[in-house]
Amino acid sequence: MTEAEHPRRGTLWGVSLGPGAPGLITRAAWAALQRRDTVWVYPARSGKTPSYALDIVTRAGLAPPTDHALLLFPMTHDGEKLARAWLKAAHTVLPWLQAGRDVLFLVEGDASTYATFGHLARTLRALDADLPVQVIAGVNSFTAACADVGEPFAEQDDTVAIVPAAYGVGAVDRLLHDFDTLVLMKIKPLLDDLVTWLEVKGLLANSHFIERVGAKDERRLSGADLLALRGQRVSYLSLLIVKNPHRVRGERIRGCLKKTSPGAAPVALEEVTP
Repeated sequence: MTEAEHPRRGTLWGVSLGPGAPGLITRAAWAALQRRDTVWVYPARSGKTPSYALDIVTRAGLAPPTDHALLLFPMTHDGEKLARAWLKAAHTVLPWLQAGRDVLFLVEGDASTYATFGHLARTLRALDADLPVQVIAGVNSFTAACADVGEPFAEQDDTVAIVPAAYGVGAVDRLLHDFDTLVLMKIKPLLDDLVTWLEVKGLLANSHFIERVGAKDERRLSGADLLALRGQRVSYLSLLIVKNPHRVRGERIRGCLKKTSPGAAPVALEEVTP
């Protein structure tokens, strides 16, 4: 088959930008953004809402290439509305890819973690199964938030749960038995209930609220200061880091056994500490 009959398709790139601070853009993402032969696309919740991903690269001193486009990804749980939005975005991007142009989808945080990139990639692959897709990994908001408040994300054999708070306070409460660190994402609608829950459970002293981590207007509150959040409006880009000092740990396996020869007594391997 000739090139004319089957032209080279461009690659869809998920370019992770980190949570907001331009200094957290990786070298790999920075190199991709230097290319002037690509197309940039970036998500926003509505035509009246600026793209946070584009804002990150703008604050880093980078300008879009000649071809670039805003893609709308509405904040809704309506499956039909979401499917229509993803399909419309895919039809915007597909002609560039089929013409051999690489398209960079700008993503705040990491492209594989609660990102719109996956929806676009799957929709495009449904339209053209041969489209190549690549992801440039990035810094997650919760690891950046832990760094900002000076709190380890996890140590040794700590267990961690990353949970959208939309599942409700009851669901979050059930996780306390099994996890040392809870990362509560998308907390805006339940913030008051979550603060009350932290107070009742005696977890305020070990909790941190971080809003728009890495942005110029980043806000952090810890401990009893979280009580001041009741009744406040906060950004969608807000999360809670909850450390659980009360968790009772069960038995942990710290090594394994190996037989040196048939019939020989088992010999303990060197103990492994995570």
